[in-house]
Amino acid sequence: MADFLLTRPPPEVIGLLLGVCVVGVMATLNQQLGALGGYSAVYERVSGRTAVLGWKAWFLAGILLGALAFRLLAGGNTVGGGYGWLTREFTGDSRWLVGALLVAGGAMIGYGAKTAGGCTAANGICGTSLGSAASFVATGTFLAVAIGVSFLIDAVIA
Repeated sequence: MADFLLTRPPPEVIGLLLGVCVVGVMATLNQQLGALGGYSAVYERVSGRTAVLGWKAWFLAGILLGALAFRLLAGGNTVGGGYGWLTREFTGDSRWLVGALLVAGGAMIGYGAKTAGGCTAANGICGTSLGSAASFVATGTFLAVAIGVSFLIDAVIA
């Protein structure tokens, strides 16, 4: 089983499965598919705004539990070299910075996704396929910032 899990399916297969999920959710629930909605649903339940967890919260739980199940069934580290340059640059006494930077980056992504009205999946896959001008702008912004930051990191490290 572990060998099967360590071999990634071709991108065409993953894309097709993701497309089926997006179309299936849109066809059955008339809503966009994205992970940010799950975080929002959990927060709304914990803060008392809603009485029950909606489907998006269970979708998020499926993502997290699926990742945990994959990790347990794979039987080994599937990340490889850690977090790339992050774990190569911060070693020894400064290793704690890796976790702090990941949490800070996650918070910035969450804030940006909430401000943009959805995460990259909701805007980039669902919103653009529906022809939403706001999703096209958000997706373009996500890509431009990611490209810019990657060049910035390359310039700082080199």
